[in-house]
Amino acid sequence: MSTELLAPLDLAFWHLESTEHPMHLGALALFESDGEDDCDSDSVAKLLAERAAAIPRLRMRVRPVWLPVGGAAWSTAKDFDVRRHVRQIRLPDGDFAAHATEIAGELMEQPLERGLPPWEMYVLTAPGSRAFAVLVKLHHALADGMRAVVIGAGIFDQIAGARAAGARRERSVPPRSWLPGPHQVVGFARDRLEEVGRAVGIGASVMRASRFDLWGASALASGSSGTRRLGTALLGLDDVLKIRRVAGGTANDVLLAVVAGGLRRWMLERGEPLPGADPRALVPVSRRRPGSGAACGNKLSAYLVRLPVSEADAWARLASVRRAMDRNKAEGPGRGAGAVAVLADHLPPLAHRFGAPIAGSAARMLFDVLVTSVPLPRSTLSLGGSPLRAIYPMAPLARGQSLAVALSTYGGQVHVGLVADAKAVPDLDRLAGSMTDELATLLRAATG
Repeated sequence: MSTELLAPLDLAFWHLESTEHPMHLGALALFESDGEDDCDSDSVAKLLAERAAAIPRLRMRVRPVWLPVGGAAWSTAKDFDVRRHVRQIRLPDGDFAAHATEIAGELMEQPLERGLPPWEMYVLTAPGSRAFAVLVKLHHALADGMRAVVIGAGIFDQIAGARAAGARRERSVPPRSWLPGPHQVVGFARDRLEEVGRAVGIGASVMRASRFDLWGASALASGSSGTRRLGTALLGLDDVLKIRRVAGGTANDVLLAVVAGGLRRWMLERGEPLPGADPRALVPVSRRRPGSGAACGNKLSAYLVRLPVSEADAWARLASVRRAMDRNKAEGPGRGAGAVAVLADHLPPLAHRFGAPIAGSAARMLFDVLVTSVPLPRSTLSLGGSPLRAIYPMAPLARGQSLAVALSTYGGQVHVGLVADAKAVPDLDRLAGSMTDELATLLRAATG
């Protein structure tokens, strides 16, 4: 893997970024050392650096190219120094998890340095504590949720050990030709015309999905300070599955209903009136084909779902969410506001370079909150022999929006990571608690 052009959606994410709205994903992983002494942060950082340096994708940086005009390419950083990416932070005494969550929110505010491979990892430790945490930041151009798992999993003992034993490594993607040969010109022109036609159809779907709400006020689309706060919640996976067995649908339907009910409770507890129109959730959907390697570009579309916060009955909220998701699945991921991601595949690089800032500003017209599920390996994971106790995924915030919700299942629990604009949503812990309460209400309705 030496040089490859950025895939269209990767290029869009690269140009969407601004200082106030960095476009990186994240995860906060909490570990518990088995030893009796304090965690040795130097040893953890050294191990983390060794394993990160062994992942080829983490040696890649973005650089501009002459052709195609407006394009960019991944290339191996010849001066790569893993020590510039792995850092240590000492937390104060007290509640370790709370301090780690607080500092993680602050670190998520800071954009990644664009001249370097776009990722960072932080080892968080505290005096007198056997617990430690690792915060991972990966630029969205480098990884979507599924690919982030493939890349980031290389730091864990189980995956690193498999690689050392000769397991199949990440496949290289051969460099893509930047100039078509004479025999390719006719086919290239025909393909571009077909893509324009598809783009027009997708664009029309996007406008149909959003045109009725362009002038509506949003209860959630008010974040613009650039500050970040992280909130966390743990939901019992067995409880989610019990509800699903009674209600039908999928576990993801249940989790979307939990988010909707949590938002309703949070708004009412704040003393705020419920919005005139239910907020719109953008739910990313992977378009990655089975067996495709981590070297492939972002492959995403999304579904648009109304979160029925105006509905007073929890079971009716779940039924509403399920009906909406069934309609989305019947229509497919190429329709609705989520098709913006598909549209990226049909635009030339120059359009991404100049159009991404406009698209970023328009995100609030299409959806109000991002709700994404990030898959994790089902096996028990550890780092340096210390078991992983919890892992909270984090999604980036679009410009003008104040909340993103990410969910991962690990160890029999659903780990919820809430990323919010710190000034727009200062009481994020209350929202996290409201989601826990909503799950309990749905469980009582399912088992009572």
